[in-house]
Amino acid sequence: MFLVFSVFLLWRGHYLPGGGFSGGLVASASVILYGLAHGYRAARTFLRFPPQSFIVFGLSIAALSPFLAVVRGEPFMKGVWTSVQGADQEPIALGTPFLFDIGVYFLVIGIVLTIVLELGEDEE
Repeated sequence: MFLVFSVFLLWRGHYLPGGGFSGGLVASASVILYGLAHGYRAARTFLRFPPQSFIVFGLSIAALSPFLAVVRGEPFMKGVWTSVQGADQEPIALGTPFLFDIGVYFLVIGIVLTIVLELGEDEE
């Protein structure tokens, strides 16, 4: 449930308070709680990737998102927007700020879990 709520916070932060940072903290909390219940080695197995790979992935997405404007011939860091519409739904505006938020989401997950899992494994 925490992971679902973290994705909700990420999505909601696109338009309202929330976003990548708070969503990443909630997602990290879900893995930390799993680690408290089953052990930190089990939490690392649950992740399937080392936490450092989340840092690299998130930082790459966040750092590359401003360049999408340059590719389209716009000034650097200008927001690039597109509209996605499903059947019988209002269009949803998606842009590079949301892509940046996704990068922050994974970056926060990676940083928090790197710190907490290292400290937790020292205790075990």
